[in-house]
Amino acid sequence: MIWRIIPLTVNKASVNMAIDSAILDEVSAGRSPPTLRLYRWKPSAVSIGYFQSVNEEVNIEACRKKRVDIVRRITGGGAVYHSYDGEITYSVIIPESYEGIPKDIISSYEVICRGIIKALTWLGLKAEFKPVNDITVDGRKISGNAQTRRKGVILQHGTILLDLNIKEMFNVLKVSKEKISDKLIKAVEERVTSLTNVTGMKPDFTKISQLLIKGFSESLKFTYKFNSLTPAEEKLAGEYDKKQFSSTEWVFRR
Repeated sequence: MIWRIIPLTVNKASVNMAIDSAILDEVSAGRSPPTLRLYRWKPSAVSIGYFQSVNEEVNIEACRKKRVDIVRRITGGGAVYHSYDGEITYSVIIPESYEGIPKDIISSYEVICRGIIKALTWLGLKAEFKPVNDITVDGRKISGNAQTRRKGVILQHGTILLDLNIKEMFNVLKVSKEKISDKLIKAVEERVTSLTNVTGMKPDFTKISQLLIKGFSESLKFTYKFNSLTPAEEKLAGEYDKKQFSSTEWVFRR
């Protein structure tokens, strides 16, 4: 099976989510092949899970002041701060019938996440899958992942933390000022880590992207071609961006 790889791109939050939905539609229709895309978020953004409330999870005023985007995902899970300087996000978009992908959700997370684990192993790190959907290094979370299945297609996307600024994250998520203490920050640092923390140096985005592509292709046993969005996907993404992911009604629906 030949996959399409869409190399590392930089988009605003609503566009990133719109592209995922557009590819999902075209994979569902059989017009696009299984796809792996890598991307960053500019400006930095908070994405909230499909079932979450913005008002309960996000410090909206802080986001406005810092010009941090807010977007609602079509996948579940919790609120995530996506730092432009601190992470790479991936999306795997494949038919549910794809060979080797279990029907069971947790098992499918583990199979797809093997690509990230391989990439981290090549950096000399001991990475492990932790159900339901995390990857840890030395017992600390370095990657969180989310999945949805619709129209006969699996969309799984997730983050790989290259760097981590907990104070910055706490500022845009709904964490009370009283809780933003050195003690709490230390507690989070004991549970969450980044490539910068575990390697002692800031990783190169291009190098990490290349390792992720290699890791996914080896673990899911596919060959690939580099390509971009099709004209149909670009059109669909524009529509999804305007009508859904940029829409206040969508973002604040809960």
